[in-house]
Amino acid sequence: MTEVLVVDDEGSIRKLLEFNLRKAGFQPLLAGSGREALEILRSRKPDLAIVDLMLPDVDGFDLYRRISAERPLPVLFLTARDSEVDRVLGLELGADDYVTKPFSPRELVARVRAILRRLERARETAAAGAPAAPGEPGLLRFDDLVIDLRGHRVTRAGREVALTPKEFELLAFLATHAGAALSRETLLEAVWGDDFFGDRRVVDVHIRHLREKVENDPSHPVLIRTVRGVGYRFGG
Repeated sequence: MTEVLVVDDEGSIRKLLEFNLRKAGFQPLLAGSGREALEILRSRKPDLAIVDLMLPDVDGFDLYRRISAERPLPVLFLTARDSEVDRVLGLELGADDYVTKPFSPRELVARVRAILRRLERARETAAAGAPAAPGEPGLLRFDDLVIDLRGHRVTRAGREVALTPKEFELLAFLATHAGAALSRETLLEAVWGDDFFGDRRVVDVHIRHLREKVENDPSHPVLIRTVRGVGYRFGG
């Protein structure tokens, strides 16, 4: 059963989410603080986390950084704040979605399903489109960059590159379409899907993050190139 970690210090919110997630077929794991969330994360392997930004012991953004350090995990931020700064910061960190209180439980469950569906679809698309190297099925090699589509792992010069789930999905899609000029709309639809609710600038934010992690010189990229008037191209 798909496990969803819920991190919110309001008991009423936790109960509301627990009821609706369980009704939708998910297994909710409840935490009332950042400390409890990290304890759960170390003993269980949730498939997604819903994180409130206003926690008693740690800022939700800081908790997301700690969660990412433990294990890449799709995250949906839940908060009473709705400022432009918060939304942009959430995107900068790599969050998959952002919901403000008060919220519709049905809509939130729909967003959870959409995130998980996009993740699964991207994995299947990447694996199906991967050009298999002799003796190395599911591996894509670009100089010292190796993308393991089956293992969901990336290494550069022999060292593992820490990517968020969405960064990996985007990199995998770009790499399996190497040489093709892909528009932002194409990338958004392929990686985030038609049911994406968030800010469309998320593509550019993730491209910048990827360049910082896989390019020798992010200011002069050679792997992920900008195609003026179109979007981006991987290699070539």
